[in-house]
Amino acid sequence: MSGTEARSPHLSAEQLKASRQKFPPVPAVCVVTGGTGFVGSRLVEMLVERGAKKVRVLDVVPPGPLCWQDPRIEYTVGSICDAALVAKVVDGADCVWHMAAAVGPFHPKPLYRQVNYEGTMTVVAACRAKGVHKIVMSSSPSTRFDGSDVDGLTEAQMPPLPQKRYLQPYAETKAEAEVACMAACEPPELMTVAVAPHQVYGPRDNLFLPNMLETAGTGRLRIFGKGRNRICFTHNDNYCHGLILAERVLYEGSPALGKFYIITDAHTHPYEQGYLYFWEEVDKAVVGVGFPSMYSKLHYPIWLLWPLACLCDLIGYLFNIQIKLNRFNIIVLTMHRWFDVSAAQRDLKYEPIIPYSVGWPETIAWFKQHWLPGFRERHDTSLLGIAKASQAKIDVQSDGTMKKQL
Repeated sequence: MSGTEARSPHLSAEQLKASRQKFPPVPAVCVVTGGTGFVGSRLVEMLVERGAKKVRVLDVVPPGPLCWQDPRIEYTVGSICDAALVAKVVDGADCVWHMAAAVGPFHPKPLYRQVNYEGTMTVVAACRAKGVHKIVMSSSPSTRFDGSDVDGLTEAQMPPLPQKRYLQPYAETKAEAEVACMAACEPPELMTVAVAPHQVYGPRDNLFLPNMLETAGTGRLRIFGKGRNRICFTHNDNYCHGLILAERVLYEGSPALGKFYIITDAHTHPYEQGYLYFWEEVDKAVVGVGFPSMYSKLHYPIWLLWPLACLCDLIGYLFNIQIKLNRFNIIVLTMHRWFDVSAAQRDLKYEPIIPYSVGWPETIAWFKQHWLPGFRERHDTSLLGIAKASQAKIDVQSDGTMKKQL
């Protein structure tokens, strides 16, 4: 596609600018599972931008108003666990980008296994049956988290899979799925690779930043501990760029076959080693949309947070409710979480296409323009739940997938 052809009307200025760069060609027929979500929908757009003739999308969540309606994009609504439907969608594809997942700590527990593990196995079986030779799987660094700091580690320096225990059902089921999908790599019949982002952000985000900002907007968000934990972010376009590059290294003899790679904003972070200070950057977003700075309020000490989180976990277990303050969130919001992405740079030839220095400020501006007016009308967060937009998507995922299991 040339730089003058049609683009999604939902692109930000920086996304539009990045899309006009020159990139290698992509396969003619692409499949994206989970292609109506935040990451999946942008991946679909970028595949079309780079020349795909047809992109088939399978998602249990119907395409919303921010999904691009283009003749080259074919949406199918259905469960990733529907073997017949998955086989129909992947038939004739050059590559499947498997993005469908139950993400984060707030889903019903049975859904994690059904979507993350069983859904992945359905995709692998369908690709084998239909002669599709390439799968790029979206994974997560949390599959390697054990509660200790990840302070600039490479993929090889993190705990290997499978681990004896995981911090959360999402991480456990994604790890099981990744192990199985990478074990299915038998070139040339089927070639697989796993790629993961860390703390994805960008315009149209419906999970990370909305929940942080809604908690801040109701006056409940505080800095945890000393607030000096180092982490890394990944702009949505940078992650999708890494996913697209991963398809190009699926060939016999490739060093990437069956491997796991992490994509971040890399050297474009405030600290060129590849990290930022989490609470400082979140506070920029909080202040940027017009809320008071968290630094004007007392920090929550860990010695207080941990027993409260244990109590909240017990209440959540007894009453089958989701509470934001839990042990998992305390761990991930206070630990160091940043990575050396030199493996992706070496094997995938990855470099960020949107620098953090422009991506984060633009994202904040997007939320101020598009998200803030609706928040002022809603005020819909509480300690006992998550943002309504996030919960609505979880409900649709759960309803569509669980019905398929009956």
